[in-house]
Amino acid sequence: MKKFAALMLLSSAFIASDAMAFCGFYVGGAGTDLYANATQVALMRQGTKTVLSMQNRYDGPAADFAMVVPVPVVLQQTDVKTLDDAVFAKLDVLTAPRLVEYFEEDPCNTYLPEEDFANGGSRNNATNNSVTVEAQFKVGEYDIAILSAQDSTGLETYLNDNNYSIPAGAAPYFEPYVQAGMYFFVAKVDATLTKQVNGKTVLSPIRFAYESADFSLPVRLGMINSQGTQDLIVYTLGLGQRYELSNYPNVTIPTNIEVVDDVRGNFGLFYQTLFARTLKENPEAVVTEYSWMASSCDPCPGPVLDGSDLLTLGADLFPGTEEDFSWVVTRLHARYDKDEVGEDLVFKKADPIVGGREFVVDQATGKLEEGSHPSEINNFQGRYIIRKAWDGALECEEPIRGNWGYGVSTDPSPNTTGTDVVLDANRDLVPDIIGSVPELGITGSGIRTAGSPTPGVPSVDGQVTGAKGEADSGCSATEFGAVPFALGLLAFGFRRRRKN
Repeated sequence: MKKFAALMLLSSAFIASDAMAFCGFYVGGAGTDLYANATQVALMRQGTKTVLSMQNRYDGPAADFAMVVPVPVVLQQTDVKTLDDAVFAKLDVLTAPRLVEYFEEDPCNTYLPEEDFANGGSRNNATNNSVTVEAQFKVGEYDIAILSAQDSTGLETYLNDNNYSIPAGAAPYFEPYVQAGMYFFVAKVDATLTKQVNGKTVLSPIRFAYESADFSLPVRLGMINSQGTQDLIVYTLGLGQRYELSNYPNVTIPTNIEVVDDVRGNFGLFYQTLFARTLKENPEAVVTEYSWMASSCDPCPGPVLDGSDLLTLGADLFPGTEEDFSWVVTRLHARYDKDEVGEDLVFKKADPIVGGREFVVDQATGKLEEGSHPSEINNFQGRYIIRKAWDGALECEEPIRGNWGYGVSTDPSPNTTGTDVVLDANRDLVPDIIGSVPELGITGSGIRTAGSPTPGVPSVDGQVTGAKGEADSGCSATEFGAVPFALGLLAFGFRRRRKN
């Protein structure tokens, strides 16, 4: 996509290659090529304070290395902490596009569906006449230095002089940040303090906070490590506030698409193609895949964010807000190419949207709402539907068809979160889709399971049941806490796997 010439972080989903980019880039011991893999970013914003959390997947030898991230201010030890990575797994599962399954309830039931509801300190030592170490401290396995630089060549020289093998031609990537007066957060990792899981180095997520009038994400440096087309997932959290990009086009993922049962076995391939088609129709866009109150969901693929999760992501810096139910989590998905030079991501406040609900907008045909629409609250998600018609006996004279209830979870798709990005946006989606996707000009096959009625069509006695949940909230939580898992299914795993 448009010139995301460097990624601050890289996506936990639909990743193109073994080597993923990061909002900074990894630099390692001399002669070692290091790449970040499957990284996610969460940005909590209130007023002029931003709390940035990042999860990094490192694939390389167990040796010391570092990451470099531009920051607007000099950070101190109290601004930086390491996290448990469970919160990112929770964010991913909660916000990722979901495949849900509904079963038609007994048409002879007489009821109608109800309306649901370290040690260290500051230093100021000049290094090679152009780089200044503004602060140094240790947090967890990270040895952190905050650097300022007078020129990009000097910064490159500093890193080389300190035995970091940075990719060739790094100075031009540094230059815009040096000219903007940014500082450089260098987090060097002591490999002896890292965890090893299945022979892989596992890094603790790291979080830092800073004050800035601008709300942006520096992504250009990460392209130094890029191996090609890559994805970026950014979660924004704001009190009652959704965010989108001010310097890139914005589009929401097509949603409320009914699919054939076979999609359960290749949901990853289906969604990856849908995403690629969306970008083909909307070049250079950043795709909103989810925007919802953090304390609820419908259907829920797992627990919502609770007070402890919000504290982990930064609410401890906004006292009292961990119990505020108005935090909105928005999932933004970008794809970019190594050879395209572009801008950092700049965020702006956006009005609430709704979409991907089981809302019938045409009672005569049972047609569900399509796309996203303005609303008073944020209730938008990427949602794809398998429906199973009632296959039992009809033991009444006037059966009421099309009353869809929640069923069992579908089996997780083994290919949903693999590392291969589907770049062929021309793959035929028609056989997978029932109905149409007007945003992409796709008319599906219209083939339902034998005997399956259209959701919401009038019954023989003229009554319209609609799809269950016309105004429902499913398993929406009214307060923080665990949410039942059995309502629909997200066919995504918690972890990302590298392609061997």
